[in-house]
Amino acid sequence: MARSVLVWMIVCALSFSLSACAGGKNAHVLVSATPTSFADSRVAGRHSIFIATTRAAARNKAEVYGGNRSEELGLVRVDVTVPLTHVKGALERPKRGKIDPAKTFAATSITAYDPSSFEQALRADIARRGGRALVFIHGFNTRFDDSVYRMTQLVHDAGYSGTPILFSWASAGRITDYVYDNNSATAARDRLEMTLRMVERAGAKRIDIIAHSMGNWVTMEALRQLAITGDHDLHGKLGDVLLASPDIDVDVFKSQMKRYGTPKRPFVVMLSGDDRALQISSIIAGNRPRVGDYSNAQELAALGVIVINLSNVKSGDRLNHSKFTDNPVIVGLLGDSLRRGDQLSVDNAQLTDRVSQLTTGIGGAVTSAVDIIITTPLRVVTVVVGGE
Repeated sequence: MARSVLVWMIVCALSFSLSACAGGKNAHVLVSATPTSFADSRVAGRHSIFIATTRAAARNKAEVYGGNRSEELGLVRVDVTVPLTHVKGALERPKRGKIDPAKTFAATSITAYDPSSFEQALRADIARRGGRALVFIHGFNTRFDDSVYRMTQLVHDAGYSGTPILFSWASAGRITDYVYDNNSATAARDRLEMTLRMVERAGAKRIDIIAHSMGNWVTMEALRQLAITGDHDLHGKLGDVLLASPDIDVDVFKSQMKRYGTPKRPFVVMLSGDDRALQISSIIAGNRPRVGDYSNAQELAALGVIVINLSNVKSGDRLNHSKFTDNPVIVGLLGDSLRRGDQLSVDNAQLTDRVSQLTTGIGGAVTSAVDIIITTPLRVVTVVVGGE
């Protein structure tokens, strides 16, 4: 009883810091009823985001989708602009529903599809963009509009030129609904598997996956299911799998990886020992360590992953939970990796080059010495970068 009270007090005390955005009845409006007219010169970019979602339609139609679950997979495309004043690594989202494309990310239109027309539109876009596709799975406490803006920011800052696909599972978007979100992520695993197969059918030659926080849970479950069917890598189309700040019990992750088997190309796990959000998650889960702040990287690497420890890299997030998008250096290097599309294996000489480029890039953007520890299935690389 005492422990449950302590957990509740911690969650309540930090709820403001963990909250995805400011409150207000119009805070999560995605599409304005009276769109603002603006010139192209006022925006830094335009992006079309394909979306598959297990969310039910929102009561407020301007929010499009809410936090309740749906048995049907929603399929839409949202066109989003990035403001000219955008700072790399930042997410300038609208506040209290006031959408100003000159100052914030702004959804300009939304198109709904049935499964057949969605796959046709996806096929045309993938072909036009050279056969590359990126699937992003968001994390805990994320409303639909926030997932759309985050996907757009990731694609824009990384300079990604392939087809962006957001898989938005039914997060309630409330800090107190951790268990609900975890169950929603679990319920979405079949739909994510379905979405990945649909992207493959649509002609993608390479499918990269980026998952964040609790989104790693549904991602690993979907990949595990692929393995059970004998299709580990989407018939050879699976590219990089980046697991950022995974909110997964370490023992569960080990069992998932063992069932999946050693990946042909090692998955990449980005973790940080100062991730306060995962520290709270650990307490809620009975003081069980999470993958995203686990201290024994060699245990994880033995499963066929590359572990990048970003504990000493600064983040724009007070909880140090979103370094992969908040730190401009990291998101830039991520973009470089996606653009290059290297087909790396653990015994490939390019792996050493990738490690060297990562540490050099981080070192060139910091003013004080930073320890970066990268653990691969074959070696541990400890590099001190930055400083004078």
